[in-house]
Amino acid sequence: MSQKNQNSAQEEQVATTVSSVEQFFKNNSKLAEGIIIAVVVVVCGFLALNKWYLVPVKEEAKAQMFNAEQQFRAGNYETALNGDGNVLGFKDVIAQYGSKAGKSVYLYAGISELQLGNSQEAIGYLKKYSSSDNIMAARALCCLGDAYSNLGSADKAVSYYQKAASKDDGQYAAGYLLKAGIASEAAGNAQAALKFYKQIELNYPNTLEGYDIQKYISRIENK
Repeated sequence: MSQKNQNSAQEEQVATTVSSVEQFFKNNSKLAEGIIIAVVVVVCGFLALNKWYLVPVKEEAKAQMFNAEQQFRAGNYETALNGDGNVLGFKDVIAQYGSKAGKSVYLYAGISELQLGNSQEAIGYLKKYSSSDNIMAARALCCLGDAYSNLGSADKAVSYYQKAASKDDGQYAAGYLLKAGIASEAAGNAQAALKFYKQIELNYPNTLEGYDIQKYISRIENK
C-alpha cells in the first residue's frame, strides 16, 4: 500500500470512529448528560468536603494538639499524653481526630508512652507513624527498637535499630548502630555486636560514638 493510500485509510478510520462517537451521544443524549452531571456533582462534592469540612477539622485538630506538644517539649509526658482536664492530651486528640492532626501525633504519643515505661502501648502508636522525612522516620524506628528492647525482645530491637541506621545514614546512624551492638551483646551474640561496632569505626569515626567505639571493640576481642 502506498503512503498516500495508507494515510487515506487512516483518515477514513478516524472519521468513522468520530462518527460512531457522535452517533452514540445522539442516541444516548440523556445518558451522556446524566454521566456528565454525576461527574460534576462528585467533583464539586469532593471540593466542598475538602474546603468546608476536612481543612477546618485538620486545623482544629492541630490547634487542639498545641498544648500537648508544649507539655511534651517540657518533658511532662504524662500530661502531654493524657491531658490535664482542661486541655487535650495526645490520646484525646487521636480519639477525636485520628490522623487529621497529622501523623506526628502518633510519634508524640508513642514516645510519651515509652518515656512513661509503657513499651507495648508505645509500639501500638509508633507503628501507625510514617514520614517522608528520613530523620523522623528513623527516630520512630529507633524508638520501636527501644520499646522491644525494654520488653526483652532483643532480635526485634536489633532489627529496628538496623532499619533506623539504614533509613538515616547520617549523623544519627552511629547511635542506632551502637544500640544494635549493645542489644546484640545483651542477647549473647558478641560477633553480631562486633560487626556493628566495626561498622561505626569504619564509617562514622568522627561521631561521638566513633570516638569511643574502640573500648566496645576491645571488650569483645580481648575476651
